[in-house]
Amino acid sequence: MPLSSMQKQLGFSTIHQIFSRFRNSEPEPKGELDHVNVYTLLVAVALSAQATDKGVNLATKKLFEIADTPQKMLDLGEENLIKHIKIIGLFRNKARNVIKLSQMLVDDYNGEVPSSRAALVSLPGVGRKTANVVLNMWFKMPAQAVDTHIFRFGNRTGVAPGKNVDAVERAIEDHIPAEFQHHAHHWMILHGRYVCKARKPVCTNCIIADLCDSEEKTL
Repeated sequence: MPLSSMQKQLGFSTIHQIFSRFRNSEPEPKGELDHVNVYTLLVAVALSAQATDKGVNLATKKLFEIADTPQKMLDLGEENLIKHIKIIGLFRNKARNVIKLSQMLVDDYNGEVPSSRAALVSLPGVGRKTANVVLNMWFKMPAQAVDTHIFRFGNRTGVAPGKNVDAVERAIEDHIPAEFQHHAHHWMILHGRYVCKARKPVCTNCIIADLCDSEEKTL
């Protein structure tokens, strides 16, 4: 999004109204990546970089039936893993990272996924966004994973403006009330994906349209 499209930071009262409406509409928002445990969540999120959730779910449906732990993934091996995920972009590099991170989990963490951001980002193919998704979805921490949808929504509405993802993450942490922090990133992702779209926001279906003064509104 061009920086000229950034809005000024909204006030506390308006932000509280926005997230109150999100909560009333969807009290327990869920991520759209299929997983059966924290390890498969970690793998799914790592695979989702530059790929759609739908594509990742198709690729992992049978994979997670046979490889839902680090050791099982190692037993499967890189070449067989590639066969499962080859419909995903950058599949060879991602397969290599999944095998490497699985080996690190076995060697350094007794096969368990750590609940520390520092430990998570030390794993191959795991960046801050991936770590924050795992911390939020599995360990119930108020970590904010800023993707393209959140970046757009935060800047377009003024809920969390920032010139880069780190700045938007800080704005979320600083300005969204604590009571909404756990689910904030899911509400924003889903709203950005299905309503506050990049090319043409569907403002007629927006439950916060009256609280948004974006120049890009289609009303």
